[in-house]
Amino acid sequence: MIARRKLLLGGAGALALGVGSCSTRRWWLSREPAAPPPVDPQGRALWVNWSGLEHAYPARRLAPASEAELAAALPQAPAPVRPVGSGHSFTALVPTDGTLLSLDRIAGLVSHDARANTATVRAGTRLSALGELLAGVGQEMPNLPDINKQTLAGALSTGTHGTGKGIKALHGEVTALRLVLPDGKIAECSRDQRPELFHAARVGLGAFGVLSAVTLQNQPLVRVRKVVKLVDTDWILREWPALAEQHRNAEFLVLPFTGKSALITHDPTFDPVKPRGPDADSSTLMDLKRLRDLFEFTPDLRRRAAQQAMHGLPAEVAVDEGWKLLSNERPDRFKEMEYHLPIERQVEVLREVIRRIETDAKDVFFPIEARIIAPDDAWLSPFYNRESGSIAVHAWYREAHDWMFRLIEPVFREAGGRPHWGKLHSLGAAELGALYPMFSEAQAMRKSVDPAGRMMNPFVRKLFG
Repeated sequence: MIARRKLLLGGAGALALGVGSCSTRRWWLSREPAAPPPVDPQGRALWVNWSGLEHAYPARRLAPASEAELAAALPQAPAPVRPVGSGHSFTALVPTDGTLLSLDRIAGLVSHDARANTATVRAGTRLSALGELLAGVGQEMPNLPDINKQTLAGALSTGTHGTGKGIKALHGEVTALRLVLPDGKIAECSRDQRPELFHAARVGLGAFGVLSAVTLQNQPLVRVRKVVKLVDTDWILREWPALAEQHRNAEFLVLPFTGKSALITHDPTFDPVKPRGPDADSSTLMDLKRLRDLFEFTPDLRRRAAQQAMHGLPAEVAVDEGWKLLSNERPDRFKEMEYHLPIERQVEVLREVIRRIETDAKDVFFPIEARIIAPDDAWLSPFYNRESGSIAVHAWYREAHDWMFRLIEPVFREAGGRPHWGKLHSLGAAELGALYPMFSEAQAMRKSVDPAGRMMNPFVRKLFG
């Protein structure tokens, strides 16, 4: 089965363009970025995030094996202390010259309640492992994000989400959490116990302490039918509100310079299992790149060649447990900007984003992703008290992404969009305070639990002021 960015092009041979190597110009623009030194002059080892945009040389690295070990180490750790999950955030949330703290050893299922469909999970558990753990007790998370490599703590702390009408982001289904504060004390938080800290720290950016365990409100394990089909972009922009209502999970990927989009839906089913099979995203994405390389300066030919290659491709179907189909492997690195807009503005903003890319950013070949997320009440949630439509733009990790800030972010901001905390944006405390009704309360709560700012690196200081 194809995954979210396979784009229905049918593998490396589908384009049949006879493209050999890229031009010298394109080869130069797409060369491998220079890597930072593996060790700095002080002998500290390099940390680098997944996209390669951010790196650091922490003075100390911690990987505690238990909550007790974490609580004992945190007060003495050199500041700033920054938790790290899988490094999938594109922003500078993690870099520190103090302490880099991994939760990889604080992982696994703690307990579950079969009647209530809840499960308590250690915060360092990877989403790729969590699906199988929950399935083993007959449960599943109501939704999952695109990439399955994040830790649960990292996904919650950045407001990571999936898609679906009436379906919340991951943190919206958290009923309780355990937070190790910077002074080593352990805070148990829920709507009834320390509720202000609960509302602030569910999407906490690693600024309130370190999550050690989380209780999730899940649902019974069900089988879903995933369908991916190619449609006209004009059609899906007209029909998107109705489509979002008709399916449990719905999203679409606009393929710029093609006039086509990939519609992806997931719905409960009793159909027999039909596994998704191996993903072929890499070869297909590179087909899109070769198409760009050949026709970068002739967009009409680029569109015609793409439409010819896509003509007549059938829908692809997979049937399996949801955790096996909703998230994906992502071997090709990229850079991403995503904003969450008032739902009534999503389509008009998306039309303008497509227009700007196809007019002024002709080297873009990654798709534009559109999803829908239900409101919740976490203070720093991008979906706070607002149903949202997200739009994400991408660039290959080897290529420039300045066009995102120059062409796209102004459109997002004009529409009142809130940025994904883990993805590229230029906002600071002043702009964020105007977007988040409870921002000042979150600032005050952060100061109360970390008055010395031990969890604050320069980027987090910019966010909170």
